[in-house]
Amino acid sequence: MIDRGHHPIEPWRLRETRLALDKLAQAESLFALSNGHIGLRGNLDEGEPYAIPGTYLNSFYEQRPLPYAEAGYGYPESGQTLVDVTNGKLIRLLVDDSPFDIRYGYLSKHERSLDFRTGILERDVDWTSPGGKRIKVRSRRLVSLTQRAVAAIEYVVEPVDQPARFVIQSELVANEAQPKLSDDPRVAAVLDNPLKPVSHDGGEHGTVLIHRTTRSQQLMAAAMSHEVDTSVRYAMDQDVREDWARTTVICQLQPGESLRVVKYLAYGWSSLRSETAIRDQVAAALASARFSGWDGLTRQQAEFLDDFWDGADVEVQGHPELQQAVRFALFHILQAGARAERRAIPSKGLTGAGYDGHTFWDTEGFVLPVLTYTMPDSAADALRWRHSTLEMAKQRAAELGFRGAAFPWRTIRGQECSGYWPAGTAAFHINADIAEAVMRYHRATGDDDFLDEVGLELLVETARLWMSLGHHDREGRWHLPGVTGPDEYSAVADDNVFTNLMAARNLRSAAEIAARLPVKAREFGVDSEEEASWRDAAAAVYIPYDADLGVHPQSEGFTGYAVWDFEAYKDRYPLLLHAPYFQLYRTQVVKQADLMLATYWCGDAFTPEEKARNFDYYERLTVRDSSLSACVQAVMAAEVGHLDLAYDYAYEAALIDMRNLHHNTGDGLHMASLGGAWSALVAGFGGLRERDGCLCFDPALPVGLAGLSFAVRWRGIRLRVEIDPLSVKYSVHDGPDASMTLRHAGELITVTAKQPVIRTLEKRRPLLPRPPQPPGREPRPAMAINEEV
Repeated sequence: MIDRGHHPIEPWRLRETRLALDKLAQAESLFALSNGHIGLRGNLDEGEPYAIPGTYLNSFYEQRPLPYAEAGYGYPESGQTLVDVTNGKLIRLLVDDSPFDIRYGYLSKHERSLDFRTGILERDVDWTSPGGKRIKVRSRRLVSLTQRAVAAIEYVVEPVDQPARFVIQSELVANEAQPKLSDDPRVAAVLDNPLKPVSHDGGEHGTVLIHRTTRSQQLMAAAMSHEVDTSVRYAMDQDVREDWARTTVICQLQPGESLRVVKYLAYGWSSLRSETAIRDQVAAALASARFSGWDGLTRQQAEFLDDFWDGADVEVQGHPELQQAVRFALFHILQAGARAERRAIPSKGLTGAGYDGHTFWDTEGFVLPVLTYTMPDSAADALRWRHSTLEMAKQRAAELGFRGAAFPWRTIRGQECSGYWPAGTAAFHINADIAEAVMRYHRATGDDDFLDEVGLELLVETARLWMSLGHHDREGRWHLPGVTGPDEYSAVADDNVFTNLMAARNLRSAAEIAARLPVKAREFGVDSEEEASWRDAAAAVYIPYDADLGVHPQSEGFTGYAVWDFEAYKDRYPLLLHAPYFQLYRTQVVKQADLMLATYWCGDAFTPEEKARNFDYYERLTVRDSSLSACVQAVMAAEVGHLDLAYDYAYEAALIDMRNLHHNTGDGLHMASLGGAWSALVAGFGGLRERDGCLCFDPALPVGLAGLSFAVRWRGIRLRVEIDPLSVKYSVHDGPDASMTLRHAGELITVTAKQPVIRTLEKRRPLLPRPPQPPGREPRPAMAINEEV
């Protein structure tokens, strides 16, 4: 075990050995618990001190106006902001007459631990009050992965060396005061008392507070119930008001005695259902939680996680910190999607309200690949949510003068919430990202019912938008002018290579599936002529190429721009906070991997030599001001043979939040980068790709990694891949008759449960020397594992 500061490096948990008050916000995000429906930031049980309080319900938001200095036709009129809902985490404690507050008295021990195998956040405290009473507090917290509406807290107190009177105040509090936030556009808007009281009720079986938002008119209920376990006499009281409820437990304890309180929480919300229905829903959830009991909830949690890790674990040999980080990443991806159930997966999950709790293309591009290969039902649910917003996307397309659907750049409910159209509306590639996620899910599962239910319609309506956006020139080439690709420092450009290639894939997929499901396609008005037009456009798509440099311009004319003055800004990143967009748009500087992402996702459109030259060229221009970039650069660095550089980028993607590399983890975790950490290892060093409906692998390990093992689910079979520096072993583990055909380095092989396949690894050599990065943007060396932060 390597100790780095107050976070020891351990393979299956994140542990904090002391409380750093100056890093509270980051810790609250790191120790957040969620199931995709409920999100609890890792605030201290007693509520204070805190950086950002946070209790979230997926897609529960309030509307707010989007002001414009100069408005224009088609600009969104209102935004959506995730609401910090009624806080049920609060358990305040008085020891005699001293409030338990770690800022007072003497704190001899404060340790928190998040176990990735149990899903439980545990806290152990040894504290002496200002009055001299030494006590121990132990709490355990979970958000249930098996009972969607339920969270629970076990809270145990005991005196150490002298008797004391304990008063536990367990609370529900609505409309908590929010801290003043910075001017950074990546943080959330502050809502002033967004929850309006509807009703409140308390009784023997629990307390319920019901509130409603003013503009979005969403109704939510929070409920709590308690079990008390102690060998001594105690008193229990309850008080319920509009915006808060309190259950108080009082007792006198001698050394050796303890008081244990289990708090069950239930949350529900709806924009359609009645107050009575919501109240009954949370009452039923509370009853179910009490029936299971704390032990039952923890057992269910462990069983759920055992099944997940059996098909999702990534084992890293030779780098303990990277091992811990990738399991941390997978755990939080699981939490974001496990029980989202046809709701969005926000870019921060439910760990914070950064970006106002919005969902971007991050979900389909970086999170769903992980879920597709590890927990495919959750990936399908996320795409069903997209389908549920299809009518809004079609209305948006019509408003813009197009056919088909224009999915929003950022949203919670489905309406466009981006007030900056060059980086929002013009980033139409989100349509193709959604279409690719549909096809990826279908290829991985063979779920034809999904295509019939939602997949085909998503493909059809996204394809229609491309036909409205694009056109054939006099020479028959098909163009997409005036779009923004993944690189948001190059907006409203012509023929962005990534967008053009992904649009062509979208069109081909729509034509293929429409031909496979002709009756269903006719229901959507698709005829053979429209299918043919999709194929024609895809075949004629224009891909810019700079023959003088031997590289692909990111978009038409990009390689002719002046190069950004990197030296002048080497200490001023991210550039979006220090330079006007106008200057960024007219120079060669790349916020995040764009052309490199094209070579990854559309690899069959490039030769190995083109990939190597493109990587060399764009590596020198990419500043990684987005958390989406390092993982893509890791994958492509590995493919073109720069394994040591890929190692550095994989390390950065995985450690982005545990080491707060972008200095904004306090606003919530970076789900795309956490998902990208999986891609960096599995697609980078494992070489995972899909070609013609077949899984393909081309593994290679960097110096420093002794081994890498991972599992993927494909058509109901779990494939395990075990790589060492000299060889790779493929095996399947789903019954004696399980088998799978795949490609290893181009060779077609068949793996059966009785017959694993082992192949020798060829040494991978780069075609070009390792390229430099912009000044000040070199990745942190993965091999420097003893470096302190």
